[in-house]
Amino acid sequence: MLSIQRFNAQQDSFNQEFAKFLGANSQHESDVSEVVRDVINQIRSNGDNALIKFTQQFDRLSCERASDLEITQQELQHALASIDESQRISLQHAHQRVKEYAEHQGIQSWEYTDEHGSRLGQRVTPLDRVGIYVPGGTAAYPSSVLMNAVPAKVAGVPEIIMVAPTPDGKINQMVLAAAAVAEVDRVFRIGGAQAVAALAYGTETVPAVDKIVGPGNIYVATAKRMVFGKVGIDMIAGPSEVLVICDDSANPEWIAMDLFSQAEHDVLARTTLISTSDVMLEQVETAMNQLLPTLERSDIIEQAINSFGSFVKVDNLEQAAQISNQVAPEHLELSVLDPDGLLPHIQHAGAVFMGHHTPEVFGDYCAGPNHVLPTSATARFSSPLGVYDFQKRMTVLNCSDQGAKQLSGIASTLAHSEGLTAHARSAEFRGSK
Repeated sequence: MLSIQRFNAQQDSFNQEFAKFLGANSQHESDVSEVVRDVINQIRSNGDNALIKFTQQFDRLSCERASDLEITQQELQHALASIDESQRISLQHAHQRVKEYAEHQGIQSWEYTDEHGSRLGQRVTPLDRVGIYVPGGTAAYPSSVLMNAVPAKVAGVPEIIMVAPTPDGKINQMVLAAAAVAEVDRVFRIGGAQAVAALAYGTETVPAVDKIVGPGNIYVATAKRMVFGKVGIDMIAGPSEVLVICDDSANPEWIAMDLFSQAEHDVLARTTLISTSDVMLEQVETAMNQLLPTLERSDIIEQAINSFGSFVKVDNLEQAAQISNQVAPEHLELSVLDPDGLLPHIQHAGAVFMGHHTPEVFGDYCAGPNHVLPTSATARFSSPLGVYDFQKRMTVLNCSDQGAKQLSGIASTLAHSEGLTAHARSAEFRGSK
């Protein structure tokens, strides 16, 4: 039987108790920081030799040369040809939908001319080379290949380097097929902190990149945090999260399976159900206990639900939205009769899934929006991965003679007020001609 933490938003102690539950530390970064720092330092110092050593140590994959860790384009195409036709068609359809969605994103270059004839603008260009990390531990994620590579391609990134761990030499053919569909340029069978370090600093074989994207375990997340500044990163991904708001119009079995769909990721996944109906909460719990034995990853689900699962009873949907905004979940399902009426009350979420027929799983695979989303309440200030994450902006200024004269006095006055005489004189030179 599942043991789900229950809360009632009307109790005086709710805010304190629920905040404590949300703050329960599910990861211990300090426990792995020393290991990760050593891995990064050795990759920086010893390059390919360290990469080979750590791949043998952590993935139990022996090789004589780092070049043996690269998967060729021929192998990617072979994987695409060898998978079932239904899998190939599904990959291609998902790729097309993610691409179409991404093509609506991105920032365009722009320019305007002010009243003095000076031209001001912004030039938007793609990053030169990016690295995408694709997990390969307890499960393989071809969908992550598409979600990370497609927006980079749409942004115009010339070269995409993919890394994916292959413990004991095993690699999922769907992952390779997805790399072929997404037109990834180079693929390496490496993972963990050593892969992040190789992408950040480069080795004799693995080229250094400008940005690293993609989720991973705590070692990967810690390594990304440590190399930030040398390279860009997308975000520090925590455990997967889903929050469902439902009223009495929901189907309890559907809700139960939606909660399970995130809990099966790993034992640290967080699942929250908020409802206006006590009856619905009871029906969902009953459905969960009935459905759990039918699932392959039931042990993982049970651990996740018992440790980080919660039910919250609220008086109304506006109160549910307030609590959801406090959680700022990675995935938010509005499984209510009028999701459009509730949406304006939602301020913080990575992705919102509207109505009874829009499960979070569609976003995971094929709906179009990206599934690389902010976790751990970072949706308060960050956004899903998109084309804009693979672009950078440069400001452009071209002053006319009249514009330089107009700006020189302003700049000179402000520079003198800061005690920066050379700044002031540089402006004054332009204003005197």
